[in-house]
Amino acid sequence: MPPHFRGDQAFSVSSDRNLSYSCYQTGRRTRRRIIGSDVDDAVTARSHANERHPSVIGGDLRLVIAALAGIALAVVMIVRGRLHPFIGLLCGAFTVGLLAGLPLPDVAKAVQKGVGDIIGGTGLVVALGLSLGAMLHLSGAAASLARSALQMTGARAAPWATLGIAIVVGLPLFFETGLVLLLPIVVAAAEEMTGEDGPVRDAAKLRLIMPALAGLGVVHALVPPHPGPLLAVEALGADLGRTMLYGILIAIPTAVIAGPLLAKITTRGVRLASPVATDAGLAIAPPPRLWSLLIVLLPVLMIATGELGQMMPALKGAGWLVAASNPVVALLLTNLVALPLLFGRRLREAAIQDAVWHETMGAAGAILLAIGAGGALKQVLVTAGLSDLLARTVLMYAISPLLLGWLVAVAIRLAAGSATVATITAVGIMPGVVANSGVSPELVVLAIGAGSVFFSHVNDPGFWLVKSYVGTSTADTFRTWSLLETAISVVGLVLVLALSYVV
Repeated sequence: MPPHFRGDQAFSVSSDRNLSYSCYQTGRRTRRRIIGSDVDDAVTARSHANERHPSVIGGDLRLVIAALAGIALAVVMIVRGRLHPFIGLLCGAFTVGLLAGLPLPDVAKAVQKGVGDIIGGTGLVVALGLSLGAMLHLSGAAASLARSALQMTGARAAPWATLGIAIVVGLPLFFETGLVLLLPIVVAAAEEMTGEDGPVRDAAKLRLIMPALAGLGVVHALVPPHPGPLLAVEALGADLGRTMLYGILIAIPTAVIAGPLLAKITTRGVRLASPVATDAGLAIAPPPRLWSLLIVLLPVLMIATGELGQMMPALKGAGWLVAASNPVVALLLTNLVALPLLFGRRLREAAIQDAVWHETMGAAGAILLAIGAGGALKQVLVTAGLSDLLARTVLMYAISPLLLGWLVAVAIRLAAGSATVATITAVGIMPGVVANSGVSPELVVLAIGAGSVFFSHVNDPGFWLVKSYVGTSTADTFRTWSLLETAISVVGLVLVLALSYVV
């Protein structure tokens, strides 16, 4: 059997059924090696235990069935019943716990803990990111940056310009916020820059729009301080700076493949209707482009500076660097700087303040409820023992932890529709796998992030947002947007596996 995974660990099974498991750990992790008979004895002992205690296998099977049933119920309630994911995911969480044999009071406690952990750990990042997005939107800063970049590049380089704009502007923003900010601008620019008529014109417009979607998608899945990757970093004990570096290295080629290159194939013959959704901000003069760019990049620069500073012996332990690398602090300071820079003297107008915080709170309520319920489902799965089951499976059957994390995220993504919920659920049941295998937690974060965007479909709010803003039919949205997300997921996984060979 060929090795399943290389880099931090290598697995092989010899012909005489001796299982050799070599786990090589670098950096701050201790180097250890388990060879031949030791692991073979462990596997044999596990087999004998199963023979003596059939309930062990029965319990594992019951847990898997409970997890599948709970997730299936959540999907039916969300897709067929048209209920909000908050209700569907909570019902799914209780179903998993009860079918797995947990007492109802224990299930309720797990649900409360899961919601509290997610809202407490990620809620501030989500809210501050949304408020920053609202400021960039309502002040016209994001629109000004996008138009300027497109005017500078011209028609030939426009697809690459929209890709770069989306990556830069999307860094501090939640995905839906970036989508609402950028798509109307890109669509308007595409209208001006494409002179043909009919299908040729529509395909030319899409070749500008799809790279923007690819740029937003990759930073949402792979680059902190987006809530999903950031939560994964905290849950798995990964290094934030290293995860950002690896994420950017993987995100750029992934966006190129899934955006401008893939669009040449998927946009052929697609017809566009008039977009259903429109965008309107406040009647306010946009701020200088340099200030707009500063606000977009400031939180990322603060976090990166803090992380790099902690690696320098002379600066290690400096309190201001530690604070700068905290995403909540970075986003809060960026919000405070953004208000006067983006709105100037109009900052104190009641209409400005009402618009910013109304847009922020409306979006934050729906998102926080959904990811909180995702945290509840995650915690019930952990409490029921699914994390331990996956850890045993990795050690017994030599499954790559990177592939396993990706597959778990893909399953939750297809079931629940939300990339953030998929990430939350997957990282909640992966710490045991990471601890037992010695795999790089930073790479597991990225593998899960890649899996979390696999094949957006009808239970994903982003699917309908894209359809509305772009003007594609449902079938063509599958052909363009859903395939783009799948390409990000698959290419991202391939690059993560490739990176595992060298780090």
